[in-house]
Amino acid sequence: MGNTNLIDSKLVSQYVAGDENSIGILIERHQQRVFSFIFSKVYDKDVSNDIFQDTFVKVIKTLKAGKYNEEGKFLPWVMRIAHNLVIDYFRKGNRIPKFDNNNGEFDIFSVLSDDSLNAESQIIKGQVETDIRKLVDQLPDDQREVLLMRMYNEMSFKDISENTGVSINTALGRMRYALINLRKLIEKHQIVLTN
Repeated sequence: MGNTNLIDSKLVSQYVAGDENSIGILIERHQQRVFSFIFSKVYDKDVSNDIFQDTFVKVIKTLKAGKYNEEGKFLPWVMRIAHNLVIDYFRKGNRIPKFDNNNGEFDIFSVLSDDSLNAESQIIKGQVETDIRKLVDQLPDDQREVLLMRMYNEMSFKDISENTGVSINTALGRMRYALINLRKLIEKHQIVLTN
């Protein structure tokens, strides 16, 4: 019974030390969050199941190889892997990801950085966010408006469309261009998103 109270990092250590049960507890503990996150991007149960399985296969391989050193930040690391696998899925199929989810997982870093940002780099988010906020101010008004509503106010695209008087598709389009332009500005100003 006590196992359920163990913090993630302890379970990770136990698993690495050879306790096979620990990974089961970790998967069970986080499956709802991880699966919901994947589903909110792909909107397909079968695809979500596949990506979910692949996520934990990768988690297990990394742990077995002794390459995990998150010091207790297990869930953000798992989410990062899931996110990268979602990106791979869209790249392979030339599909457009669904950014409209209301579960708080949308995050400028996850969109801007694709595979280039690993979980360890989350530490420097604070420094970078100030720089990025300055760049956001350089975007065209319509793009900046949508980006700020989405990122800083965590509004849904439905709410943004109602607030700005444009269709949801137009709001999505503006968001997409805002992110493309922001990425260009980041490269131009050489803001480093990884450490």
